[in-house]
Amino acid sequence: MRQSLRRLMAIARKEVKQLRRDRLTFGMIIGMPLLQILLFGYAIDTDVRQLAAAAADHANTSASRELLRAVDASQVATVKRHATGPHELKAMLDAGDIDVGIFIPADFERRLQDGNRPAAQLLVNGSDPTIEGIARQLTRLPAPFSTGTATAPLLEARTYYNPEHRSQIQIVPGLIGVILHLTMVLFTSIAIVRERERGNLELLITTPVRTVELMLGKILPYIVIGLVQVSIILAVGAWLFAIPLRGSLLELYLAAALFIVATLALGLLLSTLARTQFQAMQLTVFTFLPSILLSGFMFPFQGMPPFAQWLGEIIPLTHFVRLTRGIIVRGAGLESMGSDIAALAAFGAVMLVFALARFRKRLD
Repeated sequence: MRQSLRRLMAIARKEVKQLRRDRLTFGMIIGMPLLQILLFGYAIDTDVRQLAAAAADHANTSASRELLRAVDASQVATVKRHATGPHELKAMLDAGDIDVGIFIPADFERRLQDGNRPAAQLLVNGSDPTIEGIARQLTRLPAPFSTGTATAPLLEARTYYNPEHRSQIQIVPGLIGVILHLTMVLFTSIAIVRERERGNLELLITTPVRTVELMLGKILPYIVIGLVQVSIILAVGAWLFAIPLRGSLLELYLAAALFIVATLALGLLLSTLARTQFQAMQLTVFTFLPSILLSGFMFPFQGMPPFAQWLGEIIPLTHFVRLTRGIIVRGAGLESMGSDIAALAAFGAVMLVFALARFRKRLD
C-alpha cells in the first residue's frame, strides 16, 4: 500500500511539473475562471436601458417636447437622433441605427385632449424579443400625458420584423456567425499546428512557395467549407423554423465570406501561438467564450456597460451578427451597414499581418 501511494504521488508530481512547463495551459487554468466571472458577473446585464431612439416631431409644441423629455427620463430609451418622418424612422430601424422610433403627428395636442386614440406612434425593432418587451414600457408613460378619461394609450406600439415574437427569428441568423467562428478558428489553428507537428510545414517552407502563398493556400479551402456551412444553416432554418430571408442572398454570402476570412486569419494567428493541437483547441475556446458573450448573440448588446461594449466592437462576431440579422430579418443592404463591413475587413487584415509576422519569426 505504501509503495502504491509513493508511485501515485510520483505520477502526480510529474504531472504538476509538466503543467508548470506548459505555460499556456497553466495560464488557461487561471485565466478561464477569471474571464468567466468577469463576463457573467459584470459585463453581462439583461436589464437593458438607454435604447437608441430617434424622433420625428411634426407637432413641435411644448407638449411634444415634454413627451420626448419624458422618454429620456424613463431611462428606457434615449432620443439620440431626429428624423423628418416615419419613413426615415423605418429606414433607421432597417439599418440597425436605432431600436425605437417615436413619431409625433401634427395634431398631437388634439389627440391628447381626445384621449380615445393614441396620441403618437412607437416604432419598435422586434427582431430581438427582449428589446421589444423593454421598449413597450414606453407605452405606459405616466401623467401628465394621460388623463383619467383617456381610454387609449399615449403611444401606440408597432412592432417590425418579428410581430410573432419568435425567438428563432433572432437566434438562427446569429447562429450562423457562432458556428462559423468556432469551426473556422478551430479548423485553421489545428490544421497548421498538425502540419508543424508532423514536420510537413518546414518541408513546405524549403520549397519556392512564398509565405503568403503558403498561408493563403492553407485557408482557401476553408472559405468554401464555411460558405457550405452557411448554406446548410440557411436551408435548415428556412425548412424547420420558417426563417425568412428579407434581404439579398448575394449580400449575405459576401458578408459571410468576409467574416470567414477574418476568423481564418484569427485561426492562423492562434496557430503561431500554439505548439500542440491541444493548445490550439484551448486558445480557440479562450477566444470563443468572450465572442459569444460580448457579441450580442446571447445577451442584448445595449445592456452591457460601456467598456464591455468597447470590447465587443473589437470582436468580429459582433459585426457579423449585426450583418446577418440586418440582411435576414430586417432586409437591410450592405450599404446601410458599411461600418460593420469596414470593421470586419480591418480585423481580418490586422490578424493576417500579425500571423504572417509571427510565422516568419517562428519558422525562419
